[in-house]
Amino acid sequence: MTKPSDLQSLIGTEIGVSKWILVDQARIDAFAEITEDRQFIHVDPVAAAKTPFGGAIAHGFLTLSLASIMSYDAVAPLDGVVMGVNYGFDKVRFLAPVPAGSNIRGRFKLMSAEDKGGGRWLLKHELTVEIEGSDKPALIAEWLGMQMVGG
Repeated sequence: MTKPSDLQSLIGTEIGVSKWILVDQARIDAFAEITEDRQFIHVDPVAAAKTPFGGAIAHGFLTLSLASIMSYDAVAPLDGVVMGVNYGFDKVRFLAPVPAGSNIRGRFKLMSAEDKGGGRWLLKHELTVEIEGSDKPALIAEWLGMQMVGG
């Protein structure tokens, strides 16, 4: 765990890298069903093979939604945290498609840490989602999270 008093010294540094996560066709299909986004480039590998993608690709929002589990895996909560909440994004850019069957992982760099008073810390992380075997990331985002520290 990180002490709030140590946050300023961590700004600009990579603070964690998640495990690889498989984005297979079953996960893509499940996401398509729950979001009702059944565009053929996601759910029809045969038709998607005829596109410049060469096969089915994950929804950008599926890739982004996996940021939560990546964060749980890679970013230690603040010492004494009682709750953390997603505060939104300042920026999200989808840079490369994630082909079905790919592994992805998240790299987190602390960009800022703001003491909002009352034990509330607004943290901004740069999230880079890598695709295993690719030089180009799937996405880059500036993600805001509020951590509440008790005590």
